[in-house]
Amino acid sequence: MGLFEKIFKRPSMQEIKGYFKMLSGYTPIFTTYEGGVYEMELTRAAIHAIATQCSKLKPEVRGTAYRELGRRLQFKPNSFMDTTKFLYRLATILHVQNTAFIVPITDETGEYITGYYPILPSMCEVVEYQGQPWLRYTFSSGQKAAIEFNRVGIMTLFQYRNDFFGENNAALYPTMQLMHTQNQGIIEGVKNSANIRFLAKLTGLFKPSDIAAERKRFTEENLSAENNSGVLIFDNKYADVKQIVSRPFIVDSSQVEHIKNNVFSYFGVNEKILQNSFTEDEWNAFYEGKIEPFAIQLSLVMTNMTFTEREIAFGNQILFTANRLQYASNKSKLDIVVQLFDRGMLTRNEGREIFNMSPLPDGDKYYIRKEYAEASLLAQAQGLTGGEDNAVQTDGQGIQGSDPAVSAADIGEEN
Repeated sequence: MGLFEKIFKRPSMQEIKGYFKMLSGYTPIFTTYEGGVYEMELTRAAIHAIATQCSKLKPEVRGTAYRELGRRLQFKPNSFMDTTKFLYRLATILHVQNTAFIVPITDETGEYITGYYPILPSMCEVVEYQGQPWLRYTFSSGQKAAIEFNRVGIMTLFQYRNDFFGENNAALYPTMQLMHTQNQGIIEGVKNSANIRFLAKLTGLFKPSDIAAERKRFTEENLSAENNSGVLIFDNKYADVKQIVSRPFIVDSSQVEHIKNNVFSYFGVNEKILQNSFTEDEWNAFYEGKIEPFAIQLSLVMTNMTFTEREIAFGNQILFTANRLQYASNKSKLDIVVQLFDRGMLTRNEGREIFNMSPLPDGDKYYIRKEYAEASLLAQAQGLTGGEDNAVQTDGQGIQGSDPAVSAADIGEEN
């Protein structure tokens, strides 16, 4: 049984007829654009930068409905992809097509989800079957399949006119045409500036075939490597022969900058993101603008396609998160770890993970400084020390009887 048969086990195509009626009045059909956005160097680099960062997200399954699902999502969502490849391909498809489909892989009964797969159909139609919406896929191989709409996860970008799918990238096509024209101009310019070395003027009229033969003879006798004399000789067939000074082809920098700005604005990136030379603030802005929306949408989509409404009400959900501190400066990391650790919000192992250090056997405990105490205990202590106007004097020892945990100094002794 191949992957196609593992994913699509539902009714035959002959049983599904008619499109599902949409509020917008548009025919619910999604089609791919061949040879489009992903074929251009700059647009592919922008998509690659986004997909690479999305591939670093960490999945987490909360709840007890699917206990094995967390392990599968964390390491291998399907038989052919690990989690990094799964997220990278999903983000790539989404930003190329503005629509990405996630289909569940089920067990033999067809009910229990055992994995997920991102598919790339050449066409998808929302059709009606027994009064319910179904998705009918057509793949480039010619194969067709259908699956219930509520069992599929659909991620979209630029969703406006269609109730189910994102818009195409028609808004970017003028910029892509400029990129193509510019690339062709550069290629031809470099060829011409490198190939033409002499300009020869003939004295009479010649047939095209005679001109081609004379050009070949003149080149072989005077411009080949065998002519090591450094002297160029021509007869009276030529009125004049001039050497052309080769000038390097120069690209219009303002035009290049215009194209770059258009592409960067469309995809929400900049040159530093593409070249991995961003600062901490630039990374945070990129994360909040591109990676976090992807993570939120993916979390909602996979939660809704995996769990029933009842299971979601009991706290079952799938989350994709990122450790943003991994991209902070060492100073920022240290400040955050110090501030969170001694307030009991971070364990030693969580702090070590931020610095890419291995965990400690006893490093999952929480610690808090002794001078911290609950506000209610402070109020009680005020009453015990002589009235509302008297401040509590703890001398860094905390509130008596509050049983504070180990201090930062004790941590050093413990190690």
